[in-house]
Amino acid sequence: MQVSIACTDPHMKRGNGDHKNTSSPGNAARAKFRTVAIIARSFGAFAPRHHISLKESTGKLTGMKYRNLGKSGLRVSCLGLGTWVTFGGQITDEEAYSVTRQFNLIPLPLSLSLSLQEAYSVARQFNLIPPVCEQAEYHLFQREKVEVQLPELYHKIGVGAMTWSPLACGIITGKYQNGIPETSRASMKSYQWLKEKIVSEDGRKQQAKLKELGHIAEKLGCTLPQLAVAWCLRNEGVSSVLLGSSSPEQLTENLGSIQFLPKMTSHVVSDIDHILGNKPYSKKEYRS
Repeated sequence: MQVSIACTDPHMKRGNGDHKNTSSPGNAARAKFRTVAIIARSFGAFAPRHHISLKESTGKLTGMKYRNLGKSGLRVSCLGLGTWVTFGGQITDEEAYSVTRQFNLIPLPLSLSLSLQEAYSVARQFNLIPPVCEQAEYHLFQREKVEVQLPELYHKIGVGAMTWSPLACGIITGKYQNGIPETSRASMKSYQWLKEKIVSEDGRKQQAKLKELGHIAEKLGCTLPQLAVAWCLRNEGVSSVLLGSSSPEQLTENLGSIQFLPKMTSHVVSDIDHILGNKPYSKKEYRS
């Protein structure tokens, strides 16, 4: 598989400086970027040397599926690779969307609380190309926005959905079922909020549900993370699921989720919903 990575930060420029010095934000970012590039290049072995298109080669060798990005007319891979880079203490979203630099996207500071519908209206008012995609958190324990709110926006303005955190910051991997490992993300001081979330009453209930979901994964012949990603992909309203990865092995495992998408039958999804007990309902379903 070929993975494209884009970086738009001004610090990420080539130069002749000392690459061993990672004390400055720019050098630290370059080090992070090189790590992600190594992961991407590790999939070069999958790419054939024949003169065929990327889409064709990716589809044949990895089973990658492509979906419409809302009603924009664009098509994107159903799985994408996302990374985060820290610049001077600030986390910068460096996910690689080659299609999104082509639009007059309107910056949406959190202080403005500007909804996607309002952003669309403003873009139309000033004759700009409006946003065509919403990026939203979506996983087994976070469903409301993607399953209720975004479908309404799709029908109103044709917006698509790219979702992130399919494994809920690692919670759904199952590694926290017996406590918090010392080498895990939740053990770090900067992730104290994640630790509190895991050890809370809701967190303990989630771990119990994950054990039950693990039995479903075993029956399907997949891992719990693969089940979680395939579950996200089973939603046809999701254009692309963005994966995080710290190693080629983890990325390979997550990409393998595509193989289990056909196994996400209505019966399996119903069993998962029964375990989760958090299926949201639309306004129409409430009225009926």
